[in-house]
Amino acid sequence: MLSEEEKEELKAELVQLEDEITTLRQVLSAKERHLVEIKQKLGMNLMNELKQNFSKSWHDMQTTTAYKKTHETLSHAGQKATAAFSNVGTAISKKFGDMRNSPTFKSFEERVETTVTSLKVFFRRRSYEEAKEE
Repeated sequence: MLSEEEKEELKAELVQLEDEITTLRQVLSAKERHLVEIKQKLGMNLMNELKQNFSKSWHDMQTTTAYKKTHETLSHAGQKATAAFSNVGTAISKKFGDMRNSPTFKSFEERVETTVTSLKVFFRRRSYEEAKEE
């Protein structure tokens, strides 16, 4: 239990603390207004601050160990993927080369050439005969 005297002292201290807090809030508010005025005079605005904060945060994140490890891992994975695609392309080119050299393809190619030659001869004769009739 507190004595009446102790209660009165605590109540007085409470009032004093509340007054100090009110004063501090007023001082803080005045300082914040002054800060805004200075920033306006310097041409600093919310967007510039956001950009600066973002840039700093991005830089801070890039310097973390986790980011560096992730970047390294993804870079390595990208190199492996590039190599794999290159190998696939080489394999496909080789298969097409092998296919082109196969007897079946050679036979098909010869048939196409024969057909094209026959068509050329046919159209030349026809053109010659039409020109003769005129």
